Amino acid sequence: MPLILTSVEENIGFITLNHDEKRNALSEPLVRDIIGALADFRRQQLRVVVLRARPGAKVWSAGHDVSELPESRRDPLGWDDPLRHLIREIETFPAPVIAMIEGTVWGGACETAFACDLIVATPKSTFAVTPAKIGVPYNVSGMVTFMNAAVLRIVKEMAFTAQPIAAERAERLGVINYLVPVAELEPFTLTLARQIAANSPLSISVMKEQLRILAGARPMSPQGFERVQGLRRIVYDSQDYREGIQAFKEKRKPVFKGS
Repeated sequence: MPLILTSVEENIGFITLNHDEKRNALSEPLVRDIIGALADFRRQQLRVVVLRARPGAKVWSAGHDVSELPESRRDPLGWDDPLRHLIREIETFPAPVIAMIEGTVWGGACETAFACDLIVATPKSTFAVTPAKIGVPYNVSGMVTFMNAAVLRIVKEMAFTAQPIAAERAERLGVINYLVPVAELEPFTLTLARQIAANSPLSISVMKEQLRILAGARPMSPQGFERVQGLRRIVYDSQDYREGIQAFKEKRKPVFKGS
C-alpha cells in the first residue's frame, strides 16, 4: 500500500497521507514520498497543493516517527533530517500549499501544517507540540516556523505544556485560517484552492517568496546562534533524552529527572 496518494484536478494537486497503520507518522519513507510528489507538482506547474489525510482520519499525522530517532549522542533533528527537507520544500514551493486538517496533529506534523501557507481545519482538530513529552530538543528552524505561525506566548504554552490546542481556539488566535464542519471540509477547501488557482500564478509565486524571506529575516549574532545550538546538546546528551526515547518504545510514561 502506498504511503501517500496523489491526484490532480484543475491545476490543483492533492497529497493524501495514507499510512493509517502508523497514524501517518512522518517516517523517512513517507516524507520522501511527499517531497517527491511536490517535485512532480512543481514540474507540472500546478497552482495550488492541498496536503490532507484520508477522509474520516482521527489523526492527521502523529508527527516525527520517534522509532527513527537515535537513542543518544547525536542531534536527532539536524539540518539533514528528512522533516527539515519537507518543511523547506513546502516553504519554497512556488505555489500556495493548503493544509486540510481532519483529526489531531502532533509534534513535527504540527510544524508541517504551520509551514503550509493556509490551514483549514474541522472543529474537532487539535494541534500539539509534543517534544517535551519524550525529552526531545526541537530544532531552531522549527521554532522559527512556530513563531511565524503564532505569537510567542502561545508558542511557549504549546512547547512547555505539550498539550493540544483546539482548532476553535487556534482560529481565534490566528493560527489557522478557517474552521469548517467536517462535512464541508473538502468542498470548502476545494473552493478556496480554485479561487487561488484562478489568480496570477506568477504574482502569487513572487509574493509567497517575498513573504518567506521577510518572515525569516530575524537578526541573530553568531554568538547567539552558537548558544541556541549548544542548548540542544544539553538535552540530547542527557539521561532524560535516553529515558524519553526508551519509554516511548516501551509504551510507558517516562520518568524525567532533569539530568
